[in-house]
Amino acid sequence: MTVSIWQADGAQPAREVDFLVVGAGLVGCAAAAFAAQAGRTVVITEARDVALGASSRNAGFMITGLDTYYHRAVERYGAAVTREIWALSRQTHAYWRQWAQAGGVPLEDCGSLLLAESAAEARDLEQAARALEREGFPAEFLSRDPLGRGYHAAVRQPQDAAVQPYALAQAVCRQSGAELVANNEAYRVAQDGDAAVVYTRQFVFRARHALLCVNAYAPLLDPYFAGKVIPTRAQCLVTAPLPNGPVIGACGYSDYGYMYYRDTFDGRLLIGGGRKQNKALEHDTTEDRVTEPVQRALEDYLRARFPDVTAPIERRWAGIMGFSADGLPLVGTLPGRPRVGFAVGFHGHGLALGAGTAARAVDLLLTGADAGAVSAARLG
Repeated sequence: MTVSIWQADGAQPAREVDFLVVGAGLVGCAAAAFAAQAGRTVVITEARDVALGASSRNAGFMITGLDTYYHRAVERYGAAVTREIWALSRQTHAYWRQWAQAGGVPLEDCGSLLLAESAAEARDLEQAARALEREGFPAEFLSRDPLGRGYHAAVRQPQDAAVQPYALAQAVCRQSGAELVANNEAYRVAQDGDAAVVYTRQFVFRARHALLCVNAYAPLLDPYFAGKVIPTRAQCLVTAPLPNGPVIGACGYSDYGYMYYRDTFDGRLLIGGGRKQNKALEHDTTEDRVTEPVQRALEDYLRARFPDVTAPIERRWAGIMGFSADGLPLVGTLPGRPRVGFAVGFHGHGLALGAGTAARAVDLLLTGADAGAVSAARLG
């Protein structure tokens, strides 16, 4: 979001705070919780309200790892980084489970199914399963389609889960104990001596430390993020409740992550994706409206893979993901502004990596600890 000179002319009242989090999505709320655990008094400022962006517009998949199959991730990032990222994902899920249980958030231990749309993807899945097994991550390769819907093979990951992401973010926010300043867009970040300075529509915050958790909107806030975080649209649709009950029984994920689907807690079928056929349309945009080409692709997929589902489509929506330049999250401090940290660029996998990455970002900002594989230093 942007702020006009009429909305904020620089004369907003100053406000002194201890630890400021910019962004009240899943990552920002998690960061607030970790900062509070470290003894800091936390304020969250948010352009809209808690989790009204991509944090509540996703499919609610707690799937381990990246949007790249394990052996392919090893080829791209190396064995050590891949192992670390998968472990970070498992730690993230442990955090979400803890907060979900304490907050009464709907969460189903249904596992996930990585499904092959082709024989080539089936071979990739088998290699991924073998690689996961060697590293001690739970994975079962299935040489046949467990759903009977024309897939070529699958990998079952029993440790994965489905969650209500909006309720999760709200629960984490409550449990953090942070003060929330909603409806308050940020438009500039600076450092003045030992104070992080964040200009927002309502206030000019001066904080001992500030952490930017704005993901896709990072390039609108500071030019440092240009080319490092690319806003990318994702879209979903959901049917009316199905009269005959669930049709998947797991978080389904196929075509190398370009398609995904699940049963909702109230008995609907949710399908997301369709970006593969429309990359130019969905790339580098913060416009979170649905588009006809992507929604048509989702409907076509619904008819092709789930012809028995006759319930009408009841809702459609879009959300803006923050894709990083290399597919891994980014943690660091802004150049020349060591009091301003960031945790952004989750590449559509905030539920897989968000909480663990937020913990590292808070630790880096407060103690200077190395962020490891998610350190933004790798991009220069």
